Amino acid sequence: MKFNFDNPELKETRQAFADALIKLGSENPDVVVLGGDVSGSVKTNVFRDAFPDRFFSVGIAEQDMIGTAAGLAVAGKIPIASAYGEFATGRPFDQIRQSVAYSQMNVKICASHCGISVGPDGATHQSLEDVGLMRLLPHMTVLTPCDYNQTYKAIMKCVETKGPFYVRFYRDKTPNFTDPNEEYEIGKAQILKEGKDVTLVASGLLVWEALKAAEVLEKDGISVKVINIHTIKPIDVDALVKAAEETNLVITCEDHQKQSGLYGAVAEVLSLHRPTQMDYVAVEDTFGESGTMEELMRKYKINDEEIIRKVKKHLKK
Repeated sequence: MKFNFDNPELKETRQAFADALIKLGSENPDVVVLGGDVSGSVKTNVFRDAFPDRFFSVGIAEQDMIGTAAGLAVAGKIPIASAYGEFATGRPFDQIRQSVAYSQMNVKICASHCGISVGPDGATHQSLEDVGLMRLLPHMTVLTPCDYNQTYKAIMKCVETKGPFYVRFYRDKTPNFTDPNEEYEIGKAQILKEGKDVTLVASGLLVWEALKAAEVLEKDGISVKVINIHTIKPIDVDALVKAAEETNLVITCEDHQKQSGLYGAVAEVLSLHRPTQMDYVAVEDTFGESGTMEELMRKYKINDEEIIRKVKKHLKK
């Protein structure tokens, strides 16, 4: 698969969410959308304008949003609840646990502005713990698509699949590089590049960074395998074990706290099935701050430069 590193197409993943909502709304009258006073930001306003009778604004009351979504699911609707990642998971965690996950309600929590992509809004709005919170919950499927194309497919697939879902995406324009015609299969890792010296296991925003790092490392004679884990739960055990057997070095890459996210999920799998040398590129147990997405990725060392450094450090040993 070839990638345009010099001039990639840039698109908002939140726009993919909006486009998927319009498609779903026109095809399925049971689809309803709930917003928490940020409909313009997360782009649920497009669904509101197209299907006003099926849009519910609960204001700044995310706990009510999740409880209402669970009630609509009981009534046979397919509710999609959306807010910023931090407010879609942290604030209503009790309601998600009790009314959605425990009760196995068919609720889709679709969170925009995740990770540090909401940069200028600062630490209070940056969801660096959301994947960990959601993957802890029984019955919850956790999707972390990497670009516009994959976000669109993830939203469509989660609505087609019964059960609680958490889907994570971003605010800013990011590279759109996956094949729009490739099938999106929940729980199946996407192999973007083959290699034999090291495996980069990435999710979300860091998939592109892993690909950029791999391009540089290849020029230095280092063969890199790149895996896009777009489903954190259920995770693709077979793909991870195979990669560990092939390279004996696995480095995870994510825009999330180092605890409990992708690194934790991959380490759990490999410790049980194929212990191997591991490292991570992730946020080091700290809160964020205000800045552009690029500035923050550089400061918190979640970019291609840090991936390259980690790989070379381990291979030098």
